[in-house]
Amino acid sequence: MVRYKILIFWGLLASAAGLLVLMNGCAGTSGNSNIHQNLGKIQHVVILFQENRTTDNLFHDPVLMSRGADIATTGVNSTGQTITLKSASLVTDYDFSHAHEAFVKMYDNGQMDGADLIAQHCSTGATDCPRANLNFEYVQASDVEPYFKLAETYTFGDKMFQTNQGPSFPAHQYIISGTSAVTETSNLLAAENPGGLAYADDTGCAAAASQTVYVIDSTNMDASTNETQKLYPCYEHNTLIDLLDAQKISWRYYGNVTKCDPNSAPCGHSGIWVGPNAIQHLCVPNAAPPNGTSCTGAEWVSNVLPNTQVLTDVQNGQLPAVSWVIPDGKASDHPNSNTGEGPSWVASVVNAIGNSQYWNNTAIIITWDDWGGLFDHVAPTVRNSYEYGFRVPLIVVSPYAKAAYISHNPHDFGSILKFVETVFGLGTIDTKAGGYADSRSDDLSDCFDFNQTPLVFTTVPTKYDANYFLSDKRPPVDPDDD
Repeated sequence: MVRYKILIFWGLLASAAGLLVLMNGCAGTSGNSNIHQNLGKIQHVVILFQENRTTDNLFHDPVLMSRGADIATTGVNSTGQTITLKSASLVTDYDFSHAHEAFVKMYDNGQMDGADLIAQHCSTGATDCPRANLNFEYVQASDVEPYFKLAETYTFGDKMFQTNQGPSFPAHQYIISGTSAVTETSNLLAAENPGGLAYADDTGCAAAASQTVYVIDSTNMDASTNETQKLYPCYEHNTLIDLLDAQKISWRYYGNVTKCDPNSAPCGHSGIWVGPNAIQHLCVPNAAPPNGTSCTGAEWVSNVLPNTQVLTDVQNGQLPAVSWVIPDGKASDHPNSNTGEGPSWVASVVNAIGNSQYWNNTAIIITWDDWGGLFDHVAPTVRNSYEYGFRVPLIVVSPYAKAAYISHNPHDFGSILKFVETVFGLGTIDTKAGGYADSRSDDLSDCFDFNQTPLVFTTVPTKYDANYFLSDKRPPVDPDDD
C-alpha cells in the first residue's frame, strides 16, 4: 500500500446541547434542530441499504443535473487523461476491488485520479474486461428509472459520503453503530471483508475459528503499517440497537438470512451484510468465540429476519419503529452479482409503505453501503486512516421530505443514525467524544420541511412488484469479495 497524507479538519461549535465537533462538513445538531421541533410527525424510519455504487455512477440523471446536482460526466486518470464517462448496464460481468488499498489508490491524496489503478475482477468469458479505465462509467437511465423517479420527486443528497474507506463488512457495522471498532474504546477498526470467505460461510460471531478480518489502526497515518493485523470478526461495543432497546422502541433488521423453519432462529446463511452478527451481545453465539456456529440471542431470533419479511410486515400492520432493509445479492446493485432487480426491489418496499397506513408518519432513507471501486469525482474530507470514504447516493422519501430538492449538505452514515436518535430522543451511541460517527454528523434536517403540506404518495412504476419478491424461491446471494 502506498503512503498518503491525511488532512484533518477540526472545528468547534458551541450549542445548547454542548460542544459539537464538525468533521467532513457534517455538523452535529442540537435539540433545536428542525427534526427535534417536530417530534411525532415521524414515527417510523426505514433504512434501505443497497450495494456498491457511487453518486457519479448511479445517478447520471439529466433532471437532477439540471437542478444543480454535482454529477460528473468526465474524470481524470492516473496519467492525467480526461476520461469521458461511458454508459453501461446495471448488470455487468465485471467488478472492481473496493478494499481500503483501492480507496488509497483512487483518493491519491485528494487528487481523485487513481481510479484506473484499481484491480478489475472479470467473470469467466467476459467480453469487455479487462479494459483500461473500465470503472469510468455510469449506469444507463433505462436500468434505474425507479431510482430516478424517487430522487426527482423527493430529496436527493449529492454530498453523502460513506463513513468508512472499505468494503461491505465494515460498512454494515457503521450503519448500525457508527463504527467498526473492535471494542468500545479501541482504535482498531474492522477494515475489510473476511478473508477467504465462501458464500456458504457465516461470518461475525458465528464464523469458523479460522476466519479473520484485517483491522486498521485509526490513529496511525502510515499506510504501510496501519493495516497489518488480523482478528476474528466478533466485536463488542454499543450500537443504535442498544439505544432503541433501552427506550423499548421496536426495531427489525431485515437481512440476507434464511430460516430453517418458522419457529427457529435465522440459519443457513448470515454473511457480511448482516451487521448484528458481528456484535457479540446481539448475536449471542451458541459457544464462546471463536467456537460458535450460530447466533442464539433472543432479539436475534425475533428481530433479525429475511429481507422480504419487511413487505409482509407492512401488509400486516407490523412495521417496527426502526427498520434496516438489506437486499439479496440479486437485487443489490452490486456489480457482477446483481440481476438488475435492485431498483424494483427498492421501489417495491417504498410502494408498500407509500400505499399503507404508514406513509403519513414514515421516513425512508435510501443509500448504498460502499463505492464499489467505481469512479467518483468528489474527494472526501479524510479525518483519520479510515474515515471518511467516497460518495454514495442518498434519497430521502417521506411526506415531509423536501420535494424535488437537492441536498448539498455533507452527510454520512452517522447522519442516518443521528436522525434516528433525534426522532426518538435516544441520546448518542458514542462514548468516545467524537469516536463514533453519530456524534459528529448532522441529522439530515435540511432534507425535511415539517411545515409543508404532506406530500401525497404516488406509486413508483417498477418492472417487478412486491409479489415477485415475495414469491421468489431462489437461494439468497451476497458476494463475499473485496
